Amino acid sequence: MNPREQFGLIDIYLFDQLLKGRIAPGMRILDAGCGEGRNLDYFLREKYEVYGVDRSEEAIKAVRHQASGLLPEQLEERFRVESVEKLSFANDSFDVVIACAVLHFAENDEHFRQMITELWRVLRPGGLLFVRMASAIGLEDRIVPLGDRRYALPDGSERYLADLDFLHKWTDKLHALFLEPVKTVQVEQLRSMTTWCVKKPHILFFDPIEEIGDYEELEER
Repeated sequence: MNPREQFGLIDIYLFDQLLKGRIAPGMRILDAGCGEGRNLDYFLREKYEVYGVDRSEEAIKAVRHQASGLLPEQLEERFRVESVEKLSFANDSFDVVIACAVLHFAENDEHFRQMITELWRVLRPGGLLFVRMASAIGLEDRIVPLGDRRYALPDGSERYLADLDFLHKWTDKLHALFLEPVKTVQVEQLRSMTTWCVKKPHILFFDPIEEIGDYEELEER
């Protein structure tokens, strides 16, 4: 079978998690900010229990159409029009949560906090959070600050950008465990995309992430 026919347009770094055995049959997966479902094709055909959310009605309509031959009676339950920062799923619902090219659309620190804490809330202990987002790594002297951690990039886009210190601090605050080092790919000094893969621990802590203050408070820790 042609690889594209088998795996669709899955993000290559998400595919890497498959190769490493971190995403396995029987797992329940949420693609948060799924768009039109480019990362869902393989999981749907391999009978994973897949869910997806996106704020775009058109995108969810496309995903439901894509899945209609496999899940004809569960489309509205599995694929929902809703924002990442206000998910309708119960706590600890998923073994894998994917946020691919989503979190860099945060409007400010508070918006990022809302999104990341929701993703963490619905992830089961022991589960994988897979994040790909734009970052400042390697572009520090080529980006223009716009305020609220948003920057103008050399490629002409505006994004909320992470950096290595930011991701390490959030990993600590979530009490997460790195599954691998933070990895960044730079494209012609125009933009950088960073992969952040962490595991939710089984141990419960006494400072729930819902009570995180603003990012200034986070930076003081």
